[in-house]
Order: sequence, then C-alpha cells, then structure tokens
Amino acid sequence: MARNPWFETVAEAQRRAKKRLPSSVYGALVAGSERGVTIDDNLAAFSELAFAPHVAGHHVERDLSTSVLGIPISLPVVISPTGVQAVHPEGEVAVARAAATRGTIMGLSSFASKPVEEVTAANPNTLFQMYWTGTREAMIQRMDRARAAGAKGLIATLDWSFSNGRDWGSPSIPEKMNLKTMITFAPNVLPHPKWLWTFAKSGHIPDLTAPNLAPPGGEAPTFFGAYGEWMQTPPPTWDDVEWLRKEWGGPFMLKGVTRVDDALRAVDAGVDAISVSNHGGNNLDSTPATIRMLGPVADAVGEQVEVLLDGGIRRGSDVAKALALGARAVMIGRAYLWGLAANGQAGVENVFDILRGGLDSAVLGLGHSSIHELSPADFYIPPTFTRALGAHHGSRI
Repeated sequence: MARNPWFETVAEAQRRAKKRLPSSVYGALVAGSERGVTIDDNLAAFSELAFAPHVAGHHVERDLSTSVLGIPISLPVVISPTGVQAVHPEGEVAVARAAATRGTIMGLSSFASKPVEEVTAANPNTLFQMYWTGTREAMIQRMDRARAAGAKGLIATLDWSFSNGRDWGSPSIPEKMNLKTMITFAPNVLPHPKWLWTFAKSGHIPDLTAPNLAPPGGEAPTFFGAYGEWMQTPPPTWDDVEWLRKEWGGPFMLKGVTRVDDALRAVDAGVDAISVSNHGGNNLDSTPATIRMLGPVADAVGEQVEVLLDGGIRRGSDVAKALALGARAVMIGRAYLWGLAANGQAGVENVFDILRGGLDSAVLGLGHSSIHELSPADFYIPPTFTRALGAHHGSRI
C-alpha cells in the first residue's frame, strides 16, 4: 500500500526529505555553522515561551490575514529566499505556485536555480532578493531585470560574513554537472531512485547555476562562481543601503537585522521593512535565536517600519509567538524546502496548511478573533529570555 503523501508536521517532512534525497543534497539543506549553537537556539527558544490559554469565551471565526509591503496575504507566513533549490526539478517555480495557491508572497533568491521571469509568472506577488555582490552597474542590471519581470519588492540581505566549517561536516557540492561529476556522485545518488526518477522525467538535471546573476546576453555563472564574486566584493556601508533603496525605488526590506542600533539605522536609511534574521543559523555561530531578539527590535522600530521574523519557524504556534512579540509576519526557509523535497509543490502547500492550522489553533485557544490581537500577555516569558543586542550602543533610545 502506497504511503499517504500528506504529512502532519514539518518534522515528518524533514524525515521524508532525508530518506528521499542523496546525502550530499540533504546535507546542503541542513542549517548551521561551526558548533551549531545558533540553529539549535533558533529551534529551541520557542519552547521557552509558554502559552496562557483561556478556558471559555472563544471565537467561532478567526482572521489570519495581514499584509506585507502593501501586499495582502491570507496568512502571516512568507517564503524566505533560499538559493539553488535542486531538491526538485521545478525548484522555485513549484514553491512560487504553492505560495500563490495559499495566498502569500514568494521570496526569490538571486542565487535561485530558476529565472525571475518564470517565478513571477507563477506568483505575481514575488519579492526579489539581492546580496551586495559585483559592481554597482551589475546590481542595477539585476534590479532592472527583476523590476521588468514584475517583482513587487526588493529584499537586501547584507549580514553574511562567509562563515564556514561545521563540526558535523559539510557536504561535497560539485562546481558543475558533467559526465565526470555524475560518475563521481553515482554511488551517492543511485540509492535514491525516486529523486533521480523525478529529475529524469523532467528531462534535465540540476545545472547548479544562478540564472538571475547572468549578465545581459551572457551565461549564468555557476553557484561557486557567483559565490566567489560575492566574497571579493567590498562589504556594503549604510550609504550603500540607502543607495540600494533609492535605486530600487519601490518596497524595500533589509534582511539580517539582529541589533536595535542597526534597526534604527535602517529606519534612517529609509527602508520599509526589516527581517530579524540570523541567516538560519548559517552565519556567525552563537548569534542568539531570532525570537529572542525580536521584541527589542520591534519595540524600537515597529511603529515606523514593518518587522518580520526569519528563523526556526516549524509550527503554527511558533508563528503566533512571533506575532505576539511584534512581528507583522514570519518568513520560512528550511520548512518549505523539506516540503518541496518530500512532495514537490503539494509538499510546500502541505507545510503552509500545517502552519495555518497551528496558528489558528493558537488564536482560538488564546481567546482571540484575529492575529492582530496577539500580545506578550498571551504568554509566560522567562526573565532571561530576551536578548536586546545593541540597545545601548550608539542607538537613539
């Protein structure tokens, strides 16, 4: 009897992804750097916040809708941009379709495996993400292309510090897919015939390139070629942040904020939204969990810009806790990648449904009729929970 393709938790999606994917592909999706302190805290910190549910007076209907950067969405969960989604042949296009069917926003990485034009066709509510990489002329070209494709906003991710090395080991990822590479990786891939057959049916194999970084009329660089350009680009300044915002000229989110003083500087630079993010635990290890840093940032700038949280979301109850501490919405990364690996577009839709159901249950149990009524009063928050980074170092508060 065939196994039911539906899964009831994100944890089950991850188990299925691990079984389905070659270890090298699965390993590329596993978050964390160095000792993995940050990724562990991203996940564990949510359990320290204890619900304070009501016993009666619940509401029959609950409103889970909101908006992000002027885009109405049916639930406060947005796709966070992640690069080279070679876990499924449709990659980011499948994710974009899933987000569209569930009424929410697609975030597309500049390191994505699918062109921005295909993704915006699948979901018009797409935000294009850029790193500070290459010349200003190249960045203008990429923004012009995304704008022409219909992207409705820009996400600038500027927190990356090129951390590397994991105590549990990093996967071997080839520079490009050719006959030699396929022979080398055959022992790793052949034991996973379902994954291999999915690509065989599609008529192509992952080429490990970044098409959205291709120069006009030129070839797309390989992932490692693009990464090399990024490493060699001088890091951005706050003046560069303001330049990016002005050059884009539309809704603009700064992703990777962890400190209160940086959040205040972002407001001064004119951003429309910030994402409290530690890059999924893949950047500087020992950075606190994003949910610990959210409250101070939201308190400082939440009335001036939209604040989102990215990191560790695995359940609808996690979403409720983030909203209660000041997030307008959350962004998910690994959660939807597990769903994509487990069951393609339907698997990503499954993840959205899990998060919607858990969020609705939390709003119901806490006695609210809308997500906009969630507040810190709905929880017990331990005195040592919060991390107010940069709150007294050059800030305006």
